[in-house]
Amino acid sequence: MQKVRVLIIGSGPAGLTAALYTARAQLSTVVVTGMQMGGQIATTHEVENYPGFPDGIEGPELAERIRQQAERFGARFDYDIVTEVDFSKGSPFLVRTQNEEYSADSVIVTIGATPRKLNIPGEFDYTGRGVSYCATCDGFFFRGKDIIVVGGGDSALQEAIFLTRFASSVTIVHRRDTLRAGMALQMRARENEKIRFIFDTVVDEVKGANGMANAVTLRNLKTGAADDRPIDGVFIFVGYDPNSVVFNSQLVTDESGYIIVDDRMRTNVEGVFAGGEIHDDVFRQAITAAGQGCAAALMSINWLGDRADQLQALEAETVAAE
Repeated sequence: MQKVRVLIIGSGPAGLTAALYTARAQLSTVVVTGMQMGGQIATTHEVENYPGFPDGIEGPELAERIRQQAERFGARFDYDIVTEVDFSKGSPFLVRTQNEEYSADSVIVTIGATPRKLNIPGEFDYTGRGVSYCATCDGFFFRGKDIIVVGGGDSALQEAIFLTRFASSVTIVHRRDTLRAGMALQMRARENEKIRFIFDTVVDEVKGANGMANAVTLRNLKTGAADDRPIDGVFIFVGYDPNSVVFNSQLVTDESGYIIVDDRMRTNVEGVFAGGEIHDDVFRQAITAAGQGCAAALMSINWLGDRADQLQALEAETVAAE
């Protein structure tokens, strides 16, 4: 079993930034990276809205630069997946991965949330090459293009409206005959001259050429009729699933599974903090995740310092009593 001062679960911008701060504070730090080093940002072809990069930067390179910065101060990276945690006995906490066990004085959870997939042919082949799950991240690359938005809830309509800033046309494809979004959003979308709707329809396949998506197969659920529609991009907004199952209800979540934290990134377990999309279902940006990771790290550093002072005072009282 490895003993560390801070264990960080997740390696997106929140986790990498947290590691930078705790390692720089001279606390032994291990980051369990999960399936994808860098998290969702590592699947983004180009990032143009992260401060400090006026010419933009590829998502994997941004993640790698922050990783190197954290590693420079001593952070270690375990390319593994957390399979079990035990927060029931308090600090130190037990965290198991597929290949290791850790005893951690403090834990920072930055494991993120995963966009729901359609799980259709071509979706994964063209992710980052015409298929996207983030309008704010990728909308700029579709200037003057014709795109499809899949979904009918608040997120789908919000992102569709945002995408009209760039695209020539935005077609919302929804499997039902009515939208699930709030009426105010529906009115805004219907009044936007760039937005069209296709109801009772699903996307069965994403097709492409030369490594880029260029068409989708649409199927009407009522008639069964299917046809190919040329497009330049597909934005999928059918919900997110926070990756909180591994905590097995040890951390309090909301009804959707997002970990609840207070204004200082503290969870319900003393010594366990969280940041990024594992608790943030609103902003979902690399920069906000990094800021939350920083805040969680600073609170972890402070908590460990206060705890050390308390333990030292307790030991002094014990010696004096003897």
